[in-house]
Amino acid sequence: MIKNLGIGTGRRKTSVARVYVRDGSGKITVNGREVSVYFPQGEHVLMVRQPLMVTANENKFDVLINVFGGGINGQAGACRHGLARALCQVDQANYTSLRSNGYLTRDPRMVERKKYGQAGARRRFQFSKR
Repeated sequence: MIKNLGIGTGRRKTSVARVYVRDGSGKITVNGREVSVYFPQGEHVLMVRQPLMVTANENKFDVLINVFGGGINGQAGACRHGLARALCQVDQANYTSLRSNGYLTRDPRMVERKKYGQAGARRRFQFSKR
């Protein structure tokens, strides 16, 4: 039986990621695929790995991530947030380094809703004097 050392929920925009940290060799799986396959852009792969790099746990744990909702950028941010929370559960000593790098803070920026009587969230319809 595989034992989860830490579980974390990460959120960013409309994406939600459930992250499970287990003993292993540093393999990261996102929705059943390798992290570099799921996130084709290197910057997103780097974003997901940042909490492991900061805490020097790159080759100590296997990470299993289930992520849904939003786009690729939001999903990568949600994975990072969830992984940081899970690493705090594994070892409380990781907290200070993760907090100082801002990985434990949930990014509150969301898309503003469209209002009635307007073209968009803030954009107005064109004004006509006559």
